[in-house]
Order: sequence, then C-alpha cells, then structure tokens
Amino acid sequence: MSAALARAGALEGAPSRAANPWLIAILVAGASFMEVLDTTIANVVLPYIAGGMGVSEDEASWVVTTYLVANAIILTASSYLANRLGRKTFFMICLMLFTVSSWLCGVAWSLESMLLFRLLQGCAGGGMVPVAQSILADAFPPQKRGQAFAVFGVAVVVAPVVGPTLGGWLADNESWRWCFLINVPVGLFLAAAIAAILHEPASAAAKRQEWRRQSGGFDIIGFALVATFLGALELALDRGLEDDWFGSSFITGVVAVSATAFVLMIPWEIRHRHPAVDVRMLATRQFGASFLVMLATGAILLATTQFLPELVQQDFGYTATWAGLVLSPGGLVTMVMMFVVGRLSNKVQPKWLIVAGAIIIAGSMYQLTDTYADLGFWFLARSRMVLGVGLPLIFVPIMAASYVGVPQEKTDQASAMMNMARNTGGSIGISIVSNVLTHREQFHQSRLVEHAIPSSVQYQQTLNQVTNYFVAQGNSLIDAHQQAITWIGQQVQTQASFLAYMDAFWVLMLISLSAVPLALTLRKVKLGGQVHMGH
Repeated sequence: MSAALARAGALEGAPSRAANPWLIAILVAGASFMEVLDTTIANVVLPYIAGGMGVSEDEASWVVTTYLVANAIILTASSYLANRLGRKTFFMICLMLFTVSSWLCGVAWSLESMLLFRLLQGCAGGGMVPVAQSILADAFPPQKRGQAFAVFGVAVVVAPVVGPTLGGWLADNESWRWCFLINVPVGLFLAAAIAAILHEPASAAAKRQEWRRQSGGFDIIGFALVATFLGALELALDRGLEDDWFGSSFITGVVAVSATAFVLMIPWEIRHRHPAVDVRMLATRQFGASFLVMLATGAILLATTQFLPELVQQDFGYTATWAGLVLSPGGLVTMVMMFVVGRLSNKVQPKWLIVAGAIIIAGSMYQLTDTYADLGFWFLARSRMVLGVGLPLIFVPIMAASYVGVPQEKTDQASAMMNMARNTGGSIGISIVSNVLTHREQFHQSRLVEHAIPSSVQYQQTLNQVTNYFVAQGNSLIDAHQQAITWIGQQVQTQASFLAYMDAFWVLMLISLSAVPLALTLRKVKLGGQVHMGH
C-alpha cells in the first residue's frame, strides 16, 4: 500500500488499511447521491403536495426552502462534529437521521409536520456530503483523487438531474409520498454496508482525545453568526421574488439580519483560533478561486435543472415525466464524462480543464438562446448533453484543486465550504433566473402588446385569418371572433415567455464565462497533487 494511503489510514475517521477505498467511494457517493437528489426531487411535485395537503403552491414551496436552509446551516458545524464524534460515527448518525426523516416526510399528515421533518432531513443531509468528501480526500493518494472525486461527482452532478425525472414519474404514476419513501430502503442498505466496511483505525480514539484537547471547544458564536448569515440569505433568495423583495417588510428584515450577521462574522472568525468556518482560507489564491468557481457551477447546475423542466412543461405542454426525461440524456453523458475527466485530471492542469468546461457550458446556454415553439425534444436534450460534457470538466478538477495546499487537518473545513459554495451558488442562480424570467417576461409582453393594438393593420389581418380558421372549424362568427382574440392574447404571452427564457439563458452563459478568468488564477499543480509555488 502506498505511503499516502497508509497515512490516510492513520487519520481520524479515515478508512482502515483493510478497507477497499473504491468500495468506500461507491458507498459514500451513494449516500451523497440520495441526499443531493432530495434538493430537486420535490421541485416538480409541489403541485401534488399542495393538492394532497390542501394548501397553496406558494405554501408548499416551503418544502424546498426549509430543506435548503437547514442544509446551509448544518454545513458550518459539520467539520467540528466530524472531528468530535469521529467521521464514521458522525456520517452514520447523519445517514440514519436522513433515512428516518425521509420516512417521516413520506407519512407527514400536515404541512407543519412536513416542514419539521424536512428541516430534520436537511440537517442530516447537510452533514453527510462534506464528510463523504473528506473520507474520499483522505482515503486516496493525491494522484488518485481525481478519479475518486469523479465517483463522488457522479452523485453530486447527476442527482439533481435524476431528481425531477424520478419525482415526476413517481408523482404521475404512484404518489408524491414515494419521492421521500424511496430513500428508506436505500438508506438502510447503505447504512448496513458502510457500518460493515468503513472501519476507524485503532489510533482514532487517541487522536480524537488529542484533537479535543487542542481544539479549544466549539466556536458557538461563530457558528451562530455563520448559520444566521447563510440561513437568512437562503431564505431571502428563495422567497424574495414571491414576496416582492424589498416591497416586503419580511424580506427586508431577513436581508438586514443576514447582512448584520455577515459584518459581525468576518472579524470574529478571523480572530478566533479555531473558527467554525475558516474564512482566512478564502483569502488564499487557490482555495478562494476554487470557492468562486464552485459558486458559479452551483448556479448553472441547479438553475438549468430547475428551469428547463419548467420551460417544457409551461410552453411545450410536457408532462412531469417527459420534462424530467429531457434532462436524462445529459445525465448519462455526465456520468461517462466524470470518469473521462477523472483520468484527464492526472494529465492536464485543472485550470485548463475548467476553462474548457466553462466554454462548453457557455456554448450549451448559447444554443438555448434560440428558443421557439417548434423546438423538438432532441434539440433540448442535445443542449443538455453538451452541458453534460462541460459540467464534469469543471466539477472534478475544482474539487481536486480546492484541496491542493490545504493541510489535512482542514480537509473537513474545505469540504464544508465547497459544499456551502455549491448550495449557495445554486440558490443564487435560481433566484437570478427567477427574477430575469419575471421581469423580462413583463417587459417583452408590454413591447409585444404595443404591436397588437386593434388599429394596427397586421393585427386586423391576423384577427381575420384566425377568425376565418375558427369559423371553418364550425363555430359561429361571434364565437370565432372571440376565440381569435383569446388566441392572439395567448400567442403574445407565449412569445413573451420564450423571449424571457432566452434572456435567462444569456445570463447563465455569462455566469459560465465568469469561471474562465477565475480558473486562470489557479496555481500550476504538479500532477501528483502538490501545488507548484512558482508564480
């Protein structure tokens, strides 16, 4: 066994020498897949949940919000808890709590009970993913990390794509409750397998005692400030558009709380010897750039995953199942590309892979800026497949690059912060696109209505043609005339919607291109994993 793996075996909570690291990678990636799946599986079934519980869709959307907020908050404590309890113990607690809370969500009897169980599920899931990453980072030597993160990347990048497909199919054919209940058998199997295979080394207890002696206790004030900042930010981003942003006293108050917590958090965490979140890591060139690239990646991943199914359901009349299927070919391409990129990452500098990925994703978004009513299924699926090529080219190298130069005792911190970037970036991306769609649709509608005035010659010609069409269908002249006016109004709305989606895809293209200059600031890396300190 290599020296690096032997060292990893001596780490607190890392796998023992007898454990096969690839088997561990598959199991912890499977648990992460299940957790990330739950960030998007509920999106397409909100109308079913609203109908089943007798609440509005606006109220039902809290099912998604509460999960994201709980996820963001617990991430900041995951590093401390993993060190305090041991990685295996903490991971198992999170996995079992996630499984139990999934069952509770599936049998929830009211919206209030559902929100409480989603909070529990979000807390459990938020702790699971960064610890999975830490286990992988320490179980593999630097030169194998690219391939290990490819396995993990399949979970994190493919799960949000599978979520709407699986959720739509289950809701259309079974019940929305199965979106949560499906986690139960999977969670129990993974818990049993991980308990049997992942072993702590004999020195783990002694190392834990030593860490407790040196850690100086939990930074409870720092945790409260970071949790308040992130939780309030998630809440504002998720609810802002529905509550009319700063026209709402609730959103204004939430933003003020978030900003205050942020202003107090920075000096506190910089001065603290053992901070809940080591913000000084963000000031380093390598980790800081990696963090920003992950923000942009999260924005692209979650925004496209949410809004492409919305587009095809709203403007093309797809069912929830078919809307999910539009994403599926891209998911398959992503899975294959993850392993290709895992191998490439040992031969090509991370910065060049990320630049290539960002340009390919920008190309995919550019394709979608030409959206119109006659687009077929495969045009949309192909654009998603191009995205599926680009995402792994960013995701795998940025995960590996973010650990370069990070001391091993801070790998939990690095994992938590990169997951924080992905989740927060996703919320920012969804919020930006929601706002672009709403405001640009209003703008385009008002411009199009200017051309649809009764005194316009084109309007009268169109009205006569459409009226004649409805008369030919056997309607009376009065009914046909009314139907023609309604049809023209619908066309204006549809065209405004298409134009707004085009604007949204332009914005996503620019977000993707923003990763190019950030990637170019990354240090040159020896393709064995150590950072090259030359400038």
